[in-house]
Amino acid sequence: MPRSAAISSTWRPEAERPARTIRAKLLVDGDHYDDLVARAVAGARVSVWIATANLKTMLVEAPIGSRARARGRYVSFFESLGDLARRGVDVCILHASPPSGPLAREMARLAASGAAGAVKMRRCPRVHLKMIAIDGRLLYLGSANLTGAGLGAKGAGRRNFEMGIMTDSEAMLDAAQERFDRIWRGAECARCQLRSSCDAPLDTLTRTRAPASSPLAKPPRARPKPAEPTRTTKPARAALVPVATSPGSSRRTRRSPSSPR
Repeated sequence: MPRSAAISSTWRPEAERPARTIRAKLLVDGDHYDDLVARAVAGARVSVWIATANLKTMLVEAPIGSRARARGRYVSFFESLGDLARRGVDVCILHASPPSGPLAREMARLAASGAAGAVKMRRCPRVHLKMIAIDGRLLYLGSANLTGAGLGAKGAGRRNFEMGIMTDSEAMLDAAQERFDRIWRGAECARCQLRSSCDAPLDTLTRTRAPASSPLAKPPRARPKPAEPTRTTKPARAALVPVATSPGSSRRTRRSPSSPR
């Protein structure tokens, strides 16, 4: 199984996950854009795993150093994710609702131009967790969906009221990425009571080869252990405060979500 960043432990029930103290930074409203989108995700070098209930179009500042940035232009966040994927970053999006109409049209345009074809997406109607794991070293957990109003890309009077934490806790990264991986590879599908209403159960993707036009057709390549993160991909220690949590295991080498077999 290809690996770039991850977890070799098995999922453990809540009773077996001991409470621990972690360092974390609280993100409120616009902090989601400044700290998470513009710094952490933009600076990813190995992997970006996103879990979201809703998917909508979202505009972000153009990359630093680009002509678009010099002109004050904004670009599609999905286009930015496609740029990361083409540079070798393992970008995976696990979502519940289908993309909104405007985003579906945008994704079709990007796919036609080859601008987002390397971004891997899988859908599970039961996904309601909001999570972003970056390089196997930084984790966001909170209320924000992958939308402009959720991740603070809209103005102060139009964005949602959101709150979450960003942490570099190794134990929480293990537990969160383990959960993401189980859902991604369909490990929860067999006992799901909504399977009959699911348009494409994820466990079927592990038994059949995806069509050539699908982003799932090309399994993620094996990746080396992440290099030391840049200053923008890790919250400042001074800004982190203890928070109680219940992680699943100690830190291990992290991997990409399981690819079709």
